[in-house]
Amino acid sequence: MTRNEIHELLEQKYEEYCQPRFIESDPISIPHLFEEQQDIEISGLIAATIAWGQRPTIITNAKKAMQLMGNEPYRFVMEHSEKDLRSFDGFVHRTFNAEDLRHFTRSLKNIYSKYNSLEDVFLAGLPSNDTNPMQAIHHFKKEFFSIPHEKRSQKHVADPLKGSSAKRINMYLRWMVRPADKGVDFGIWKGIPTSILSCPLDVHSGRNARQLGLLNRTQNDWRAVEELDASLRSFDPIDPVKYDYALFGLGVFG
Repeated sequence: MTRNEIHELLEQKYEEYCQPRFIESDPISIPHLFEEQQDIEISGLIAATIAWGQRPTIITNAKKAMQLMGNEPYRFVMEHSEKDLRSFDGFVHRTFNAEDLRHFTRSLKNIYSKYNSLEDVFLAGLPSNDTNPMQAIHHFKKEFFSIPHEKRSQKHVADPLKGSSAKRINMYLRWMVRPADKGVDFGIWKGIPTSILSCPLDVHSGRNARQLGLLNRTQNDWRAVEELDASLRSFDPIDPVKYDYALFGLGVFG
């Protein structure tokens, strides 16, 4: 395929998959259950964090986590007692368990006691001249684990400075930052430009990126993310991560 043909395919598949009908079968359906910004942020973070495995199971377990919070995640986070956190006993999604959910709740309360929005945590770690979210994600993880916690919980928030592709946190940033004009992403974070977002790289998107000649590196790590970002920004420097829909859709639906 020529470069123009690849661009046309990506645009076509973006338009095809970035539609409200995409929501129902995707973890992004969880934050779409809410209207208030903090509820969207919290439910989105938890849904994105456990977004590995079969999507129906991800959605089921993310809904269960919200139910355990009384379907008022922000209120629960800010008003919970340690006794309330016992209700998480028995919760599990693959390696994410009740103790992890308890830490997320405690940490979110700590963060919201200092910041109005989770966006502010990412912005605090984002140098003004940054071209990708690596430093912002690293800062978020550092802040997220600044209170006492079980070491095991750290694996549930990736760190690009350690080479991780940070697929789930990049997906979460896409949800929060990309505009809501298509009815899928939320666009509630205005301080982070779409131009610096990185593509959520996983098995599906990586395979298709390589088949299209957008990515040569064989490992799905942060260096691969940067290579893929460069390719996608050459097609759309303002909103390159919109092509995540195309690469993901081609892998799962195409």
